[in-house]
Amino acid sequence: MELDNILDFLDSKTILITGATGFLAKIFVEKILRVQPNVKRLYLLVRATDAKSALQRFNKEAVAKDLFNVLKEKHGANLQCFLSEKVTPVAGDITYENLGVKDSGLIEEMWGNIDVVVNVAATTNFDERYDSALALNTFGAKNVLNFASKCAKIKLLLHVSTAYVSGETPGLILETPYQLGNALNGAHGLDINTEKNIIEEKLKELSYDETATDKSITLAMKDLGIERANKFGWPNTYVFTKALGEMILGHMKGDMPLVILRPTIITSTYKEPFPGWIEGIRTLDSLAVGYGKGQLSCFLGDPESVIDVIPADMVVNAMIATMVAHANQPSCETIYHIGSSISNPLKYKSIQQSGYNYFSKHPWINKEGKPVIVGQVKVLNSMASFQRYFSLRYLLPLQGLQVANLALCHALNGTYSSLKRKTNFVLRLVELYKPYLFSKSFYDDMNAEKLRQLVRANGVEASMFYFDPKIIKWDVYFEHTHIPGAVKYVFK
Repeated sequence: MELDNILDFLDSKTILITGATGFLAKIFVEKILRVQPNVKRLYLLVRATDAKSALQRFNKEAVAKDLFNVLKEKHGANLQCFLSEKVTPVAGDITYENLGVKDSGLIEEMWGNIDVVVNVAATTNFDERYDSALALNTFGAKNVLNFASKCAKIKLLLHVSTAYVSGETPGLILETPYQLGNALNGAHGLDINTEKNIIEEKLKELSYDETATDKSITLAMKDLGIERANKFGWPNTYVFTKALGEMILGHMKGDMPLVILRPTIITSTYKEPFPGWIEGIRTLDSLAVGYGKGQLSCFLGDPESVIDVIPADMVVNAMIATMVAHANQPSCETIYHIGSSISNPLKYKSIQQSGYNYFSKHPWINKEGKPVIVGQVKVLNSMASFQRYFSLRYLLPLQGLQVANLALCHALNGTYSSLKRKTNFVLRLVELYKPYLFSKSFYDDMNAEKLRQLVRANGVEASMFYFDPKIIKWDVYFEHTHIPGAVKYVFK
């Protein structure tokens, strides 16, 4: 493997990015526009009804954000002119053939000019409706591959997956592909078309049920996803359908140069375009929000377990470096784990301590204008201890409330239903997050390390396309970058 000059590679290139208004894709777009203004064109696939709506959505959900402040300062009043020359938002949807692009002239133009396709479009909800998740994460990946194969100048398909396609497998997880039909637990019968048929049958069955509501149908489809994922050894619908997406790409790619990038838990930017930019409540931040606002009476998780996290700008730099390293390599399929559990492991207890340190010095101000005082909360280091705690604190009182409600002729129906709904919600969340809170997996990053060495050898570009987690001091990063960023951009 060799690595040409990265900026030279990006010069005059045309790149298609799917899921272009998502968290990671926006950082990718901003980075390329900032460091290589001579890129020829970025086609940005956006879910929208038409080109005008796609442009409006890109401006509202990307350009208007603080993320683009450095570009705004660089170009000033000329920013929109620069963007109109370099960026084409395209109305489309990867769940459809030809990515849902309706303009035949635009399709031909894209097929004639695109050099690299970067697929970042996905649903990342752990318990997404199974029909939605399979359409986006699995068949969507197939549609992107089919589109890329029609591009006359195609040099690479870069597909962003997740390290957690390995499920709850303990130990060292290698950077190797998953074969079509191979279940994590060895179960027989894993077939992507069969899964599609099961979904269609379930939806037909639900359509015949006159008592079914939109809410009950959604819940049934969520439950079906978890059930099918568990049957084949995956903990949730998200990682199951992402694994199926990887399988279908590997099976159907032919001579297409393919890179599959598997990031771990993605956190706020480490350095660029500025430290601490983040969007949406991500895996760890739901805990930070609850703790900072005083809503968390306990932490669930093994304090000694390693939580694999990686800042978003490092993921983007790795994406760009892999494009350059593997362009025009026919028949290649290369997997990259982009994470920290091998190179710079972070323990769960370190995050807890950083949260306490930050919120002790910078307490959240509540709606009444009063600071929320945080303390060292109770740590439940096993599922057994959580179940005991939850039973005593919530399930027993709930049973008592149920008895009282019956005795009072259902006068407490509202109170009982509300508490029952909240307890069910917590139990569902715990079940979804359990694999990450008690993780015993370590993600081999040998391929990523080889690529880092090549980037370092490129001299001046090493500081521009950094993605080595060894440079991060985790306590400093969480207390001075990530948590302040989450407070600014995520806390409401």
